[in-house]
Amino acid sequence: MVLFSQESAPGTVRTVNVGPGPLEPGEILAVARGGARVALTAESLAGMRSSRSVIESLAADSKPHYGVSTGFGALATKQIPPSQRTVLQRSLVRSHAASSGQEVDREVIRALMLNRLSTLATGRTGVRPEVASAYADLLNAGITPVIGEYGSLGCSGDLAPLSHCALALMGEGRVRDADGKELEASAALAAAGLEPLELQEKEGLALINGTDGMLGMLTLAIADLRRLLTVADIAAAMSVEGLLGTDAVFAADLQALRPQPGQAESAENIRTVLRGSVLVEEQKTGEFTRVQDAYSLRCAPQVHGAARSTLAHAEHVAACERASAVDNPVVTPDGRVESNGNFHGAPVGYVLDFLAIAVADLASMSERRTDRFLDRNRSHGLNAFLAHDPGVDSGHMIAQYAQAGIVSELKRLAVPASVDSIPSSAMQEDHVSMGWAAGLKLRKALDGLTRVLAVEILTSARALDMRDGGLHSSRSAPVSAAVRAAVRSVVDGPGPDRYLAPEIEAVYRLVADGSLVTAANAVLEAPLH
Repeated sequence: MVLFSQESAPGTVRTVNVGPGPLEPGEILAVARGGARVALTAESLAGMRSSRSVIESLAADSKPHYGVSTGFGALATKQIPPSQRTVLQRSLVRSHAASSGQEVDREVIRALMLNRLSTLATGRTGVRPEVASAYADLLNAGITPVIGEYGSLGCSGDLAPLSHCALALMGEGRVRDADGKELEASAALAAAGLEPLELQEKEGLALINGTDGMLGMLTLAIADLRRLLTVADIAAAMSVEGLLGTDAVFAADLQALRPQPGQAESAENIRTVLRGSVLVEEQKTGEFTRVQDAYSLRCAPQVHGAARSTLAHAEHVAACERASAVDNPVVTPDGRVESNGNFHGAPVGYVLDFLAIAVADLASMSERRTDRFLDRNRSHGLNAFLAHDPGVDSGHMIAQYAQAGIVSELKRLAVPASVDSIPSSAMQEDHVSMGWAAGLKLRKALDGLTRVLAVEILTSARALDMRDGGLHSSRSAPVSAAVRAAVRSVVDGPGPDRYLAPEIEAVYRLVADGSLVTAANAVLEAPLH
């Protein structure tokens, strides 16, 4: 999976205060990736006490109330006697903790747990303050439930993943401690000095009924894609430079003829990276003046910009979801307990799928730029496949194969999950969002894009070294030279064929952890977008 950027995970652990209002994206990243602690505000505790009194009054009512004195889903018509209601909540959590498959990454589970805690803190779910405090204690102890990738349909929330978290709160199931060791939840709680929690009316339902997992994955993906978009602009600029292209097409006045905000940002980044390039300037005064480059070079701002605009839409949806209190039923501010459909994950599922489409297209364009370097008929004087001794050496031939394989996979991952509803719960839950699945495939897609961009950066750096006759030539733009220096800190320059896989992996890590963007920004007065 994509390694997180240091920009996304603060270096010092801090405390995130969780109250009735929405969390900020940076706060979610700090807890999910940076190990920050959480604390409930006095306002949130007061709100929970108030809404809990409403639930307790309904628990004593002879009339059935969904989630308080009835069964769940298709079993909502069955009224449960008071003596069986703690059993009801315990049984709900146990039966719904039914995930399967490969274990989900720790950062996803921590983001999910924080988002659920944020909803509890709104005071709209009817849980006791003790429940939210116990949930916060799990996060602060670094206890992370072991959850399989399958089990959530993204309607009635991320039921199975959230149920595993509630199960851990009860002292049951498997978890990992702060050191990553897998053990029984009861042992992990004991080691952390925590007591298992017995759930009361509605509390089991309140812990498992939300879009928190898919929202967590969306928040993490937004941070990763924002960084990768900057890398894509850097890579495109280095490819234009290495292929002796023209920068005229990126002029601000030309871009303004189509006032797409994302396009303008990408074009500005590319102009900034190319500024001061002797290689580009030489093409304007030489015998052959380049009029037009291929689409993968010339149209980079348009494609990268469209991805930026898609990201902006996703950020808007995520902000709305962070401000939501998703549960069913909910306790309204005026004291009503109402059933609703806010748990349906369609808004989040859609944008997770939109982003996967944008990611696939970014990677597709990057691979096309890489391929141009390797074809001596299109590379304008470079050795075939950038090989040291073509024929004896194969250069980056198979690095492009790896890119092509990833791009093909990304096209499959771009097929929307959110249109693939499948009915469940005896047709009570007859339309679902598949948002959890959309989130998981987006995470895989982002990892693929990171690798594709790494190969383009590795290839363009090699091409520029071959153009310049070495890293320290003055013909390259200062920004691309700084990025090449970062690459050369982990990978040697051109020469006879070497074991290539470790070099791809080394540059992948520079892309993933933000080092290449940092290197570029280090020689600029203002950072790239």
